[in-house]
Amino acid sequence: MITRVLVTTGKYLSLVAAAAVALIPLVVVLFASFKTSAEYATTSPLTPPENWFNFTNFVTAFESGKMLLGFANTTFILLISVTGTVLIGTMAAYALDRFDFRFKKLVFGAFLIATLVPGVTTQVATFQVVNELGLFNSHWAAIALFLGTDIISIYIFVQFMQSIPKSLDEAAMLDGASRFGIYWRIILPLLKPAIATVVIIRGIAIYNEFYIPFLYMPSAQLGVISTSLFRFKGPFGSQWEIIGAGAMIVIIPTLILFIILQRYIYNGVTAGATK
Repeated sequence: MITRVLVTTGKYLSLVAAAAVALIPLVVVLFASFKTSAEYATTSPLTPPENWFNFTNFVTAFESGKMLLGFANTTFILLISVTGTVLIGTMAAYALDRFDFRFKKLVFGAFLIATLVPGVTTQVATFQVVNELGLFNSHWAAIALFLGTDIISIYIFVQFMQSIPKSLDEAAMLDGASRFGIYWRIILPLLKPAIATVVIIRGIAIYNEFYIPFLYMPSAQLGVISTSLFRFKGPFGSQWEIIGAGAMIVIIPTLILFIILQRYIYNGVTAGATK
């Protein structure tokens, strides 16, 4: 009886601790976004703001930080990158799962090794390649890098595709369908749960990405929402209350989207493993 109580208590304490670790930073940012500069400097980060209707920081972040331009640039990069990721990932997964060819295991191994190599170790070579292609300081630099570094999505598609019977392919081939026709008309529609998972996970990752836009798109006119926040940090200090307001502007869309679509994430990740 005592052991059961201790286990139950430990379980709930761990859940409370995990919730606190996740929520406290968000609460600090929320409180800071409604404080004035003087109030932020003289109060604790966990002290609620005196005026919950002080939206000055939000207006400053949106106008001075060019958040509207950042949202437009982010949307452009996001749509092309996610669409390309789905098409390239599903085609690669289809080839890896449905075709038998030489060095197939070697290709799988190469994908695995690529996931283990830290991206920062290849940044010098990557920057030189992007610069030689004439993509530096353009949207296409980020798009090319987002399309070429998403190996996890291929694994999600391969995992799910292994649950689709190959007899469907054989039946379609008997009816005269080509390989591309099988992929486009049969395989791709059946991959909708996996596609939804990749779109959400990859979309949020691209939406929150800071390093690639900051390094490869230094022009202010090409700024995305993550780099827009960086404008309020300078050599003589940081306007944390405005950064907090800008962070809330960035967080709210992803938070709403995640709450609405979270069941697709869990279903898509586990579907391939349970079928």
